[in-house]
Amino acid sequence: MAFLELNQVEKTFFSLETWTTAVEDIELSIEEGEFISIIGPSGCGKTTLLSLISGLLHPTSGEILLDKEIIERPTPETGYMLQQDYLFPWLNIKDNITLGLTTMGKTTDVDRQLAFQLLETLGLSDKIDHFPSQLSGGMRQRVALVRMLSTDPKLLLLDEPFSALDYQTKLKLEDLVFSTIKEHHKTAILVTHDIGEAIAMSDRIILLTERPGRINKEFVVPLHLKEKLPFDVRTDIEFNPLFQTIWKEMEPDEDGS
Repeated sequence: MAFLELNQVEKTFFSLETWTTAVEDIELSIEEGEFISIIGPSGCGKTTLLSLISGLLHPTSGEILLDKEIIERPTPETGYMLQQDYLFPWLNIKDNITLGLTTMGKTTDVDRQLAFQLLETLGLSDKIDHFPSQLSGGMRQRVALVRMLSTDPKLLLLDEPFSALDYQTKLKLEDLVFSTIKEHHKTAILVTHDIGEAIAMSDRIILLTERPGRINKEFVVPLHLKEKLPFDVRTDIEFNPLFQTIWKEMEPDEDGS
């Protein structure tokens, strides 16, 4: 059995007057240590799918299993990193990155060692007593990455974490996040609108259809690209042909479908 299993997953939202199916018939297996990207048109249910995997939402039908256990609610086994860092402005960086540990009752220096090591690795140990307002956007996202990893989750969910950054910072942070995730042997799922980002960071790319989101295509990134840093992938000779292939698959047909 795969590390993460989605079996015939559907999510429909109901109101008093209508209903909307966000995703349906999602069948997906992800192995431990894989980095998967989910792409597709706006409104196709990418973020809904992450919310289902995280346990924030429950499927209308089907089931999702993490390490053979059905996901029924959010747990520390899953980390979530969003477009906005959502750092608490009244807490300094030290308290922000250890907040998850504190809520879990892990308050000793030994418990917090990973968080402090990560902060140093990402070049922010000198900011430990600063507040979020004193940091740049890229720094804040690095802090958000440390906060996510500090509880040592099994699965990382990344919902467009670089989209609010300027392009240069985005490219640098892609390399940093990719390297950190690989070094700690984490399984990760990235939702993004950026085809290039998906190719640069992923082992596989899942393309969803328009709403209701279903799996349309799956693209396997060539092995030698997987071994490179995202910035280097973008300059590889195989990058552009794969980009063009995925781009054409995302284009609507002439009849608009």
